[in-house]
Parts: sequence; C-alpha cells; structure tokens
Amino acid sequence: MTSLPSDAPAIKLGLVIDLDICVGCHACAVSCKEWNTGGYPAPLTDREPHGVNPSGVWLNRVHSYEVTADDGSARLVHFPRSCLHCEEAPCVTVCPTGASYKRSADGIVLVNQDACIGCQLCAWACPYGAREYDDDAGVMKKCTLCVDRIYNENLPEESRAPACVLACPTGARSFGDLGDPKSGISRMVAERDGYELMPEQGCKPVNRYLPPRPKATGDDKAGPAQPAAALVESGAAAFVARWAERLFVR
Repeated sequence: MTSLPSDAPAIKLGLVIDLDICVGCHACAVSCKEWNTGGYPAPLTDREPHGVNPSGVWLNRVHSYEVTADDGSARLVHFPRSCLHCEEAPCVTVCPTGASYKRSADGIVLVNQDACIGCQLCAWACPYGAREYDDDAGVMKKCTLCVDRIYNENLPEESRAPACVLACPTGARSFGDLGDPKSGISRMVAERDGYELMPEQGCKPVNRYLPPRPKATGDDKAGPAQPAAALVESGAAAFVARWAERLFVR
C-alpha cells in the first residue's frame, strides 16, 4: 500500500468554493474538461456523448438541488464537486501499486497512470466520490488542480491557476495556499466561516466551501449584514451544510 508524506506539507494548495454565488453554469466543468483533455491526465474520454446513455470522465461536476431550510424557505443550490486533496487521503493509502500519491511539496493528490491497474480501490475508499474511472484507458483519473498549468512558467503569472477558477464568471472559485493562515484564501475562509466537507470521515480535506447567505427580504434588505458566524448557525446555510453531508453518504 502507498504511504502519505511523513511530514505534513507546509504548502496546502486547494480551492475555496462560494456556494452563495455559484450559478451552476458548468463553466468550471467544461473548462476543466477542455484543459485536461490535452493535459496531465489526458485524454478524458467520452462514450456516446450525444446518445441515449452518455457517459464520460469529468474531473469537475456540478450538482443542482432545490433545498428547503428549517424555516420553510427554499432556494436552488449549486454544489460543485471534485477532489478535495485530503491531508489524510484514503485513496492513497489503499492503492496497491503506489499509483495514487500525495505530493510532499504542495499536498496535491495525483495518479500515476503508468502504475495504475484500474482496480478502483481508491474510488471505493473516497467518501466524496471524487475519482473517475476511464473505461477506455482502464485507469483512474481525478482533479489535479491543473498541476501542469499552475507551475507553467511559459504562461503569464495571472494565468497560472486551475482552469475552473479562471473560467468561473461569478468568481465563486478561488485558489491558493490554505496552509498559510495569512493568505487571502485562508482569510476568506475565516471571514465566511468556510467549512470542510464531512469532517467526521477523518480525511481532513484541504478544499473549503463557503455557505450560502440567507436571502434578505423586506426590512432585512435595508439592515446591516449579519455576521458570518450567525449565518452559518441559522436557516439555509446550516441546512445546506447538513444536506451536503447526507448527499455523499448515500
């Protein structure tokens, strides 16, 4: 079996996704598919993309749900899903060939496709459903945080970010070092009470989600904004956090 890095990476690259402003346009999923079809995990194959039973490899997926909060209010929530690059990644430790591994330099979890035998143990071990099996290639694939892009010195510095982040029209996706509490992305998490998905699994995912804010109505529109902590403890925000966890344990 594969071992995780003996020392926790000082740099923890990851994503922060704002569920309050994600509009479910799928630009992140499409841009991810376009970049990675010719990049590190290429190709991302499809079967019958225009047929009755289309299937294929998508490293980013967006699920949309109508959510009813405890107070009876309802809203449509778009929930993007991809690999969370966990600190205690079970997909790594179950791999019998060492194909799945976690980088010690930046914490990114990757798959060496030359060593992957397609046993799919990593997919069974991942509680977030973040692994994609490529039927044509017979190997597992997953989000790489566009590792072949973020370190590419041939690109302008402003373009050295995951394709999904650059494509998001609302700025709902942010990328950076979540291991540095002073980084902009870490401050964003602290200010909005960002949370990790399903902490009870013990995987310690690096990525964070920012909860939706309750929609202001009537006199609330003219009043001051509520503190982020209060929003998480009330109404739709708290319900979405619980609902997301139930979604992944089905």
